[in-house]
Amino acid sequence: MRITKGTAKKIFKDAGADKVSDEAVSELCEILNKYAYEMSKKAVKFAAHAKRKTIKKSDVQLAK
Repeated sequence: MRITKGTAKKIFKDAGADKVSDEAVSELCEILNKYAYEMSKKAVKFAAHAKRKTIKKSDVQLAK
């Protein structure tokens, strides 16, 4: 699952943007997807360290 352009555009709109360029939407998608992937990798490591297969909320909190 990835953050879509539609979702990124909604984030801009919720933040108060009237108009958003396609390039800005694409850039936000790239940044958010990369960030989510890195956070997920860290959360998986925390769960593995605790000898669990299930990722818990605390793993994600530690990853940030």
